[in-house]
Amino acid sequence: MKIGITCYPTHGGSGVVASELGLALSKRGHEVHIISYATPFRLGGFHENLFIHEVEVASYPLFRYPPYALSLATKIVDVHEEVGLDIIHSHYAVPHAASAYLAKQVLRSKRLKTITTLHGTDITLVGVDKSFYKVIQFAIEESDGVTAVSHYLRRRTIDEFSLTKEIRVIHNFVDTERFRPGRNNCVRDRFAEADEKIVLHASNFRPVKRVGDVVRAFEKIRQQVPSKLLLVGEGPERLFIQQLVKELKLSPYVVFLGQQDYIEEFLGCADLFFQPSEQESFGLAALEAHSCAIPVIGTDVGGMREAVKEGETGYLLPVGDIAGMAEKGIAILQDERLAERLSMEARAMAVHTFDTSQIVPVYEAFYEEVMASA
Repeated sequence: MKIGITCYPTHGGSGVVASELGLALSKRGHEVHIISYATPFRLGGFHENLFIHEVEVASYPLFRYPPYALSLATKIVDVHEEVGLDIIHSHYAVPHAASAYLAKQVLRSKRLKTITTLHGTDITLVGVDKSFYKVIQFAIEESDGVTAVSHYLRRRTIDEFSLTKEIRVIHNFVDTERFRPGRNNCVRDRFAEADEKIVLHASNFRPVKRVGDVVRAFEKIRQQVPSKLLLVGEGPERLFIQQLVKELKLSPYVVFLGQQDYIEEFLGCADLFFQPSEQESFGLAALEAHSCAIPVIGTDVGGMREAVKEGETGYLLPVGDIAGMAEKGIAILQDERLAERLSMEARAMAVHTFDTSQIVPVYEAFYEEVMASA
């Protein structure tokens, strides 16, 4: 198949899934065309059967803001006319699904199919904005196929938008060969002493990720377990978190690593992963940690139950339960038998349920089903 994929190129779940899906499909012999305003961060270098088409956004004095949605639709049209795409797979409802719909109308093509994958924020945050509500609803209904990354997100989307459109759940996935224990390019002694444990958090430092909860829970963990905290990411909360670390006198024990393209290298160092988000449609970061045999402490929200098995691969607590998170973290870091059991279960779940080889064929079958439909 000739597959076009539109996505945001920035660090975040939707861009990661779109990139990894493109890579996997290209390795399986499909011709994949990534259409975005920049090369997604996980697609650097040469990949056979995978092509990058950057969207150029013209800046005219007439426009207060560059019309990216129109530029994206135009680029989709150009790529289709050049290579003859079978499918446009949009990751995110706006603007990608809306632009795909517009491109299809311009092309007047009945053969070209459009598929939309919903990732979470496009529904839970953007979707509740009245200025986008009708457009998102229309773009979903007009897609030839729609998927969601979790059962939670499917239910939430149907409830929020009163949809009649079928939404297929196809979970996020992870390359368990790349994200695996033992593939350790991380040198622990760069960050911690031999007797210290390493706690890791990775996000885009938005308020919804509640990075402050990670720091406050770590403060309590540090009082009982010699440990260091690694924080991976950038975002609007970065300065606030740095100030919080200073106020709690944790500066010697917290390392800010900034944005990192190869998170698997740092997961190789970690003993515990924190994901205390206020909202999560699935929890891709938790899944990548599980694939590296790392227990996860997260919040019992959204689709996290589909990524973390309570008491088996980690623990899920109420949002803001810093004391509870710290208590579970201390238990894992102090009890080697508990940590080993959680680690083994986490790795097994990633391999047997969420490996690329399990999920990508489901996407392929869905593509073929949509292409065969009238």
